[in-house]
Amino acid sequence: PAKAALLGLWHDTQETRVSDIPHIGRRYLEAASNEKVTADQVSAAHPAVKAGAQRIVEEYEHGDSLEVICAHDADKLECLVQAVEYREQGVANVQNWIDSSLAKLKTASAQALADAALNMTSIEWQKTYLP
Repeated sequence: PAKAALLGLWHDTQETRVSDIPHIGRRYLEAASNEKVTADQVSAAHPAVKAGAQRIVEEYEHGDSLEVICAHDADKLECLVQAVEYREQGVANVQNWIDSSLAKLKTASAQALADAALNMTSIEWQKTYLP
């Protein structure tokens, strides 16, 4: 769990520089790769820190370990929950977002959490799954 969390954390650090470009936006924009953004972010760090950060991002982007799969699932699950919350607030046209996030989930635990998010209100989900 700690490694999956570390992978997910470093994956999201690039968004502080280039934002989280939605899938449709990627058709029109060319953003720097996550590896390049990370290299820039840690350029002044100690060489061991630089190498470690770059290795983590490289693993997230190209690895296939269970930790990488779980980190990817967490990222997609967060997108799905966000879309469900938007739908509850009356935002239209989020079903494709929900469907595409759901289709990318690989682990049984992520699929079970997604099922819960889709079959409860966000308040019920929070009461059940958050401390």
